Amino acid sequence: MAMRTPEGDDGLDEQHEINVTPFIDVMLVLLIIFMVAAPLATVDVPVDLPASTAQAQPAQDEPVYLTVNADLSLNLGEQRIERSALQTGLDTATGADHEQRIFLRADRSVAYGELMSVMNVLRDAGYLKVALVAQEQAEP
Repeated sequence: MAMRTPEGDDGLDEQHEINVTPFIDVMLVLLIIFMVAAPLATVDVPVDLPASTAQAQPAQDEPVYLTVNADLSLNLGEQRIERSALQTGLDTATGADHEQRIFLRADRSVAYGELMSVMNVLRDAGYLKVALVAQEQAEP
């Protein structure tokens, strides 16, 4: 690589230095990429999982919501239901699949003991997979 000097002589002086500025730019970009990608690629516990021949299960179309209202009445989905008929209603809603997850919602004013009694009814009905539903808290 040759360049002219501003002194005006017609001789060409050779530059014997490598311009490392583009190299440094590329290295900084790569450093940022690896800093972002490295935490995503790490696994806490290395596990060699076996392959399965089972067919994939279809995704649950509509989740089953059980709601405990402020007056302690129950709603299964949108329908009001009595505690005594809860097992029958759940079996109907889930197709008697006791492995299906039941999403339990409760009004803020419902006492903890009342919520636990509803969870006991779910357990006695054979539904052990219960997920508690809450609203996301807004950032202050």
